[in-house]
Amino acid sequence: MTATYTFDVFSSLDGFATHRGDWGGYWGKQGPELIEHRLALYSAEQRMVFGAGTYRTFVQLLAPSTDESEVRDAWVTRMMSFPTTVVSSTLKAPLDWPDATIASGDAVDVVARLKKESEVPLRSHGSLSMNRALMAAGLVDFVQVTIFPVITGQTGTEPIFERSADFDLDLLESRTLDGRTQELTYRPTLHT
Repeated sequence: MTATYTFDVFSSLDGFATHRGDWGGYWGKQGPELIEHRLALYSAEQRMVFGAGTYRTFVQLLAPSTDESEVRDAWVTRMMSFPTTVVSSTLKAPLDWPDATIASGDAVDVVARLKKESEVPLRSHGSLSMNRALMAAGLVDFVQVTIFPVITGQTGTEPIFERSADFDLDLLESRTLDGRTQELTYRPTLHT
């Protein structure tokens, strides 16, 4: 049995994963329905997969936080409790993350192996360049984009699909959360 792999990413309407402005986390648009839905997504067992850059960012954001901080919502705490594979040739053990291991080598090879060996689904939140490579290799089963109702044309950073291959997307599910945030789940197919 092959485990499924979900590329889970937050985005502004204009396609940026992060910003350098004063928007705050979730661009200041999180609501109770979004937080509850995110927790439900993380209720089933799964394995997290991060690239080294995303891992470093998460450790920086989450290590100094408390359970009450804006970045330690219940779903984030749950995400941190899952077994995690960090794909990196530069990081050294031990990692400052519960139940995390380092897998060195090419992300395509690492995830192909994980898909064959894992008994639970795989999920990656962020890790843009790694997930673009995995999509190009046909290893991403689902792209789940949560679009927050902001345009960050002046302050947006990290375009999600910058320099990505071309893909056709089959919409599998869509939902509106808190009356303003869209979650779209697609099955990607390399456009040939």
